[in-house]
Amino acid sequence: MGLRRATSGDIDDLVRLRGVMFDAMGVDTGGDWRAPCADVLRRCLADGTMAAYVVEEDGAVVACGVGMLAQRLPSPRNPSGRYGYVQSMATDEHARRRGHAHAIFAALMDWFGDEGVVSVGLHATDAGARVYRSFGFSDPRNPELTWHG
Repeated sequence: MGLRRATSGDIDDLVRLRGVMFDAMGVDTGGDWRAPCADVLRRCLADGTMAAYVVEEDGAVVACGVGMLAQRLPSPRNPSGRYGYVQSMATDEHARRRGHAHAIFAALMDWFGDEGVVSVGLHATDAGARVYRSFGFSDPRNPELTWHG
């Protein structure tokens, strides 16, 4: 398994795999989201507010995950207020069930630790929940509500 930190040269694959994730979730991938997604990845990977890890097989990127840093107000459980969020965990269908997601997620959690982050969130599909629970993630006591305007 070729796990490594993604670079700007991986942005096309990161966007492609984000589409794979949306397809697996049954989300319509039409519309103009790919170019803005690539722009955000390019900017945030460069400024260090995001890190992405990829797995290569035979020279091709087949899996990825992205972590981002955010600042929230400090709280008793998170005195710094630094917060992490995981997104775009995706593996090409032909490369699934080989431990790629686990390896990527472990690398992201190490990165968060290096950044001093003590609180990390994510949205999990049924297929991915097992991986996240193995790292100690649990259902929230107070569910996050979402508004889409």
